[in-house]
Amino acid sequence: MTNYTEITSMDQWKEVLANTEQSALVLKHSTTCPISAKAYAEYDSFDSSVKKYLVKVIESRPISLEIADDIGIQHQSPQAFLLKDGKAVWNTSHHQITVDSLGKAVASV
Repeated sequence: MTNYTEITSMDQWKEVLANTEQSALVLKHSTTCPISAKAYAEYDSFDSSVKKYLVKVIESRPISLEIADDIGIQHQSPQAFLLKDGKAVWNTSHHQITVDSLGKAVASV
């Protein structure tokens, strides 16, 4: 379905973070991990008006680490978080990344 934008540069990440007056979802995804593949499938099938972004943690390691520093949440993969006003207001990882959990997170803000 691919209804997200891949973050591929530090400048792009900083712009995403700075422009979260409206909520945004971010998924940190490992292209080599089967658990991450399952989380990716859930994320990809989640249909929402919220902007969605993807970071490939192996291919974009410096960006992934910067995200952890900027939002103050220890890096995991897979990991999903919801941004609002420049802060992470919700996060989860691994098997908890589901269409249902994403929907509940978005509905809570």
